[in-house]
Amino acid sequence: MGTPITGINTAGFTQREADLWTDERGLVLSLHFFPLVPDLPAPLHEPDRLRRGLAEGAARAGAGLIEAVTGDVAGVPAVRQLIKVRRPDGHGQVFLGSWTIPKAGCSTVVKVQAGEGATTGMREAVVLNQVGPAAYFRPHPYAYDLQGALPYHVADHEEWDAHFPDHPLTLVRDALRRITPTVTFDPRFTSLPPFGAQPAWAPPMPPAPPAL
Repeated sequence: MGTPITGINTAGFTQREADLWTDERGLVLSLHFFPLVPDLPAPLHEPDRLRRGLAEGAARAGAGLIEAVTGDVAGVPAVRQLIKVRRPDGHGQVFLGSWTIPKAGCSTVVKVQAGEGATTGMREAVVLNQVGPAAYFRPHPYAYDLQGALPYHVADHEEWDAHFPDHPLTLVRDALRRITPTVTFDPRFTSLPPFGAQPAWAPPMPPAPPAL
């Protein structure tokens, strides 16, 4: 099944299969459609509850939510996430950036990911040396009591991207920023009821039984 995405700028990428592209720097761009009620933990108009739920969900999976921001893609409400996960072989991390565009009964996702190569931890080591341990590790801003996730630290902040232009997190952020404004949707998707919407019609309540 295809996606409701009718347009996206894939300049610099090579198509490998339907809805999947790669580039020479190791980025993977993919498009997805899920014909199910989205499993987001809260509606987009409740950002605090949404972000906390996303952080907790990532932690349960052994990953780490770097940031989650609500916004829109082609005028359709959406949530952007940046997540880090351990490589299956335990050597380094993979960084995933995505826009989830939810509707009441389905969702579509634009995802970009890239993994560390042979050299790992350089960005983290340099930033730790500059800011010191006390300022490096912080409670997760979306869930201060969060446990079980990859640690939250300032080396993942966007302000450090310029210092590490070839780091996979920088590449993922840049690619998502570049690609997002080019996305277009099938009008049939954009016209679907929004995620978290109340049903437009509900059956009437049955009459109350007569009093005895």
